[in-house]
Amino acid sequence: MSSTAAPPPPDWTEARERSNRFALWLIAWIAVHLGRRVARLVLHPITLYYVLFSPTARRHSKRYLGRVLGRTPTIADGYRHVHAFASVALDRIWFVKGRMDVFDLHIVGDTLVDETLLDGRGAVLLGGHVGSFEALHAVGATRPGLRVAMVMYPDNARMIHRVLQAVAPEFELGIIPIGQRGSTLQIRDWLDQGGLVGLLGDRFLPADALRATPTMLPFLGVPAPFVDGPLRLAMLLKRKVIFMVGLYRGGNRYDITFETLADFSHPPDDPAERDRLVREAMVAYVGRMEARVRDAPYNWFNFLDFWHEDHPR
Repeated sequence: MSSTAAPPPPDWTEARERSNRFALWLIAWIAVHLGRRVARLVLHPITLYYVLFSPTARRHSKRYLGRVLGRTPTIADGYRHVHAFASVALDRIWFVKGRMDVFDLHIVGDTLVDETLLDGRGAVLLGGHVGSFEALHAVGATRPGLRVAMVMYPDNARMIHRVLQAVAPEFELGIIPIGQRGSTLQIRDWLDQGGLVGLLGDRFLPADALRATPTMLPFLGVPAPFVDGPLRLAMLLKRKVIFMVGLYRGGNRYDITFETLADFSHPPDDPAERDRLVREAMVAYVGRMEARVRDAPYNWFNFLDFWHEDHPR
């Protein structure tokens, strides 16, 4: 699988969320006071609104669905795509509240998490905008010593995090801000304390973040831009990289999988060999992402110009 240098991407971190504070608080209030079943009914008018009045997201959804389904997507496909996203967003409330009893959870590979806790050196969890990353809390619910921090821009998705903290005040949303002086040291310290650091590898950071170099790799049959910054960070800090995904299967069902992606605990001295190992892990990551979206096509939540079709080279 070959790759070539990609052009600098548009800075998605500057994009504003369409969700407004009142709507988020309303759905959270309904969820907490009236229950998940009632809250899920409210998702239907919300889904319909976004399908009808979000032309940009609808355009990107249609492009993606056409590739993953291998046919022209219907209006029903678009609706199902947005509704899956809304369902996963809603379920964050129960995951952070520790209410695993409302879900039908199927977990594979959680022994990797146990081994990481025993090792005491932490690990990098590499996921993507596929399914629910918050489903990780299903594993943490039975492991009191498990500490997870997300590496992200603190202003991104600020409102939803405020809502989650409000409905689950006992839950600490660990966030390590990226793009700031000292971010790498904070990540290292968290790992040294045996914690897990979560990153999403399928969306661009601005040009200099994590010293990432965009490359083009085939994804759903079309070259797409990916960055190796999270993997290079793991190499720099000499840590294991675990691929994690929580696929939403509809209703209350989630399939959660952990897989070893790479082990950089003892990186080679030769720079060329380190580059080769990073590239190998990057190709493996993209392959796993493609396999997951083909298995659960409505779980892909990158409602943006992922293939740079609006910004061609």
